[in-house]
Amino acid sequence: QVQLVESGGGLVQAGGSLRLSCAASGRTFSSYAMGWFRQAPGKEREFVTAINRSGGRTLYADSVKGRFTVSRDNAKNTAFLQMNSLKPEDTAVYYCAAKGGGYDRMYTTGYDYWGQGTQVTVSS
Repeated sequence: QVQLVESGGGLVQAGGSLRLSCAASGRTFSSYAMGWFRQAPGKEREFVTAINRSGGRTLYADSVKGRFTVSRDNAKNTAFLQMNSLKPEDTAVYYCAAKGGGYDRMYTTGYDYWGQGTQVTVSS
């Protein structure tokens, strides 16, 4: 089992940047594919980005492609989401998630563990 804790959210003006972190407990972080999701008020949770176990492959939603970058440091049991050129429509609670087993690839669904979320608010 793995526990995930997000941090780094906050209030930023449109065009600004934030870097989210997702710290994972346990000694097998490198065996989990990681993903980031977000949920805006009144909307369903949506996929943002995913990264495979080694960190060599990534996948992005069209809405964030070219602006967001996902990465991971397996030695530090941490995943990151660098968010640049933020827009008001990026405002949401952001969650990181971990998926064990399966193939070494990126996943958009089927995650086993979730963090508690961190609020990102982008003002216009």
